[in-house]
Amino acid sequence: MNVEKTPIYDEHVKNNGRMIDFAGWMLPVEYTKLIEEHNAVRNSSGIFDVSHMGEILISGENAKALVQYLLVNDIEKLYYGRAMYSPMCYQNGGIVDDLLVYMLDDDEYLLVVNASNTDKDFAWINSVNKFSARVENLSDKYFQIAVQGPQSVSVMEDVFDINVSDLKSFHFIELKLGDCRAIVSR
Repeated sequence: MNVEKTPIYDEHVKNNGRMIDFAGWMLPVEYTKLIEEHNAVRNSSGIFDVSHMGEILISGENAKALVQYLLVNDIEKLYYGRAMYSPMCYQNGGIVDDLLVYMLDDDEYLLVVNASNTDKDFAWINSVNKFSARVENLSDKYFQIAVQGPQSVSVMEDVFDINVSDLKSFHFIELKLGDCRAIVSR
């Protein structure tokens, strides 16, 4: 089995991250001692590489209809800049996966799915796509960093020189970082 590496794998190794195979991805389990890292996140901030998560883009004229069909929650409540947590279910009610959906535009939705389910989710979505929406697995085009802890807002504001203090839960903003489109969400 191939073990994947995130785009910042080399930085983890360079900074002495103890790397392990986590669901087919080489990820750092710790850099120092576990209790030190726990306390850092509780008292200041910690940064986690979650690039192994899957990203599936649904776009096109009927994107909204497909996303509404797939998810349990009502995406009519979404608007640009808003994200939503929702289970995605099989037709018999069993859960395919739980995910976050970001409304990037009226006809563009980004689904962030669990890493080990990406291929299964992508296949499921395509199998029920009676709406002819465009469905793309863009997981290899994204990487994600989670910043957690009571100082996470100030870390984000310092690093990106933006105001995220007013960003509400399940909301996001888009930024341009060099040639990249970046999504900052809470």
